[in-house]
Amino acid sequence: MPKTLTYQQQLDLILEGLSQTAAAAPDNRKPSLLLHACCAPCSSYVIEYLSAYFDITIYYYNPNIYPEAEYSRRLNELKKFLPEFCKANGRAVKLIEASYNPEEFFDATNVNQEPELKAEPERGERCRRCYEFRMKKAYEYAVRNDFDWFTTTLSISPFKDVDKINVIGKQLETCGKTKFLTSDFKKKNGFKRSLELSKEYGLYRQDYCGCVFSKESNLLK
Repeated sequence: MPKTLTYQQQLDLILEGLSQTAAAAPDNRKPSLLLHACCAPCSSYVIEYLSAYFDITIYYYNPNIYPEAEYSRRLNELKKFLPEFCKANGRAVKLIEASYNPEEFFDATNVNQEPELKAEPERGERCRRCYEFRMKKAYEYAVRNDFDWFTTTLSISPFKDVDKINVIGKQLETCGKTKFLTSDFKKKNGFKRSLELSKEYGLYRQDYCGCVFSKESNLLK
């Protein structure tokens, strides 16, 4: 795929190819997609967008989220949203809840040994490591469970580095048969649509990314 194409253009081509394949298949089977998700608002538009092309399973793995009450609140909001959305749209989306161990976040980002990372703004090296270890965990689950594709909702956020997310995804793709779905979900008014869906379904929208450092940073504003 030409590197000059934007991530959204690459995604458009992938989805077009999947539509053509599905139309030619006798059983019209959708490929399976493991979607790493951080919360209900970020998931809302992505599910709406992709559920026409994929059989989606959400993988909720976010040990970066602080405190544990916030982790549970975001998870419970997702559990509330999915049945309502699926019923209203005639879709079926499954949810897998992975383990919650905050020490995995601190180990993966190495912030205790590199304390300067704690003060970094969004999109820095701490965030890149956080994307990577969560996406890796999702990819490993996808490979073990024979998913055709995997991706993450992270690129819908204007505060996330979409280049880093897609580079990580393509690197992971070389480790197994599951393919990475290139994305920039904020495009095509994706972020705006997530705001609309959040309002429509009464979703809780958090005011910080998730980790203790992003929370402290927001408190200082």
